Amino acid sequence: MLVIKMRKMKNSGIEWVGDIPNNWKVIKTKYILVANDGGVWGSDPEDSADDKIVLRSTEQTIDGKWSISTPAKRNLKGIPYSKCLIRPNDLLITKSSGSGLHIGKATLAGNEFLRKEYYFSNFLQRLRVDELKISPVYFWYILNSVFVREQFIYMQNSTSGIGNINSENIDNVIIPKPPMDEQKKIVKFLDEKCGEIDALIADIKIQIESLEQYKRSVITEAVTKGLNPSAEMKDSGIEWLGCQPSNWEHVKCKYLFVQRNDRGNNVELQLLSPTQNYGVIPQSKYEELSGMSAVKLNEKINLQALKTIHKGDFCISLRSFQGGFEYSEYEGVVSPAYQVFYAVVPIYNNFYKYLFKEKSFIEVMNSYTISLRDGKNIAFSDFGNAYLPYPPIEEQKQIADYLDNKCAQIEELKTAKQSQIETLEAYKRSIIYEYVTGKKEVG
Repeated sequence: MLVIKMRKMKNSGIEWVGDIPNNWKVIKTKYILVANDGGVWGSDPEDSADDKIVLRSTEQTIDGKWSISTPAKRNLKGIPYSKCLIRPNDLLITKSSGSGLHIGKATLAGNEFLRKEYYFSNFLQRLRVDELKISPVYFWYILNSVFVREQFIYMQNSTSGIGNINSENIDNVIIPKPPMDEQKKIVKFLDEKCGEIDALIADIKIQIESLEQYKRSVITEAVTKGLNPSAEMKDSGIEWLGCQPSNWEHVKCKYLFVQRNDRGNNVELQLLSPTQNYGVIPQSKYEELSGMSAVKLNEKINLQALKTIHKGDFCISLRSFQGGFEYSEYEGVVSPAYQVFYAVVPIYNNFYKYLFKEKSFIEVMNSYTISLRDGKNIAFSDFGNAYLPYPPIEEQKQIADYLDNKCAQIEELKTAKQSQIETLEAYKRSIIYEYVTGKKEVG
């Protein structure tokens, strides 16, 4: 007869945790930490003429590991940088986040912090645990579990729309603490299981990137070579275009488009946001689609003083050009920081919407950018003197319709892949939760 031995459980007293094994303890994090040796910016100054590598946020991480290929450097003269040095097994928590999405996100410092000196900024809180009381890796799993993140979200306060938690909040997070031998078993199991899940996720991300590259190649081929593989070709004489169908023209942009410098909008007065992922859309729509807060203008600003943009217009960002030619499906106004333009010859808008996202065209536009203190500027006159292909209008429509259909298919595949990632990440979170709370036992 099979006898199943059940663990004795008790109420943890933590709403988010529920029952835990009978031999586990419940403690506040402050009782497992060693004394902090400083890290308060702006006190006990030490001079340093050298720039130090400073990690500002756990947003610089991938799967809880630091992504520090291009870290920020900062001159720490007058700052107690020696007290902000990161060592292996240090845990760093994001204390301040503009979106609030990264509040409480914890990262464990690995052995790379032995090979080079890295420092943390005042946006992060460093935790060093007493390794006789708790495993740093087990504590890292605890901090990234759902129930602890919920505590941080509950605790955070907001200043000017920025989420914040403080040292006291972190010290008073309540966690379950199993005996050390069980901590080590849980860590070993979770390292193996989460490693398998992370490998699957990484593979799917590669597949998504391959689909994105394929989409870009489809767009390039269609907008520069057309859809007929048997078409007679000719040298365009334009380096980035190469050969194009012999019945296509290539025309300077200034003969296709002109700037719109009207103010206000007699059709509809609403503030629109140019975005690289969604085109020119209302701010509320951007927040709905992205889950991010849009940059707000002063509520007292007169929208009648802003630039008019009509449905079918394009605009260029003046300050941070990264392929930022965007198409508007809406009537409204945009910030004066954007250049608005529209076609003065017959075109099929969607053809040029795709063309303006073509990699070689973007590279040409980037060659014209002028560095500014807070970004880059591209003059409309430079855009105006660049060449664009100008196929017959019927062919523009055929190409745009083909790309609408083809890109929709590719995006559908990407969405399905992203859904797989979300399912795996949810599974990973559930596994971490079940084992760090003792709901399941490592065999």
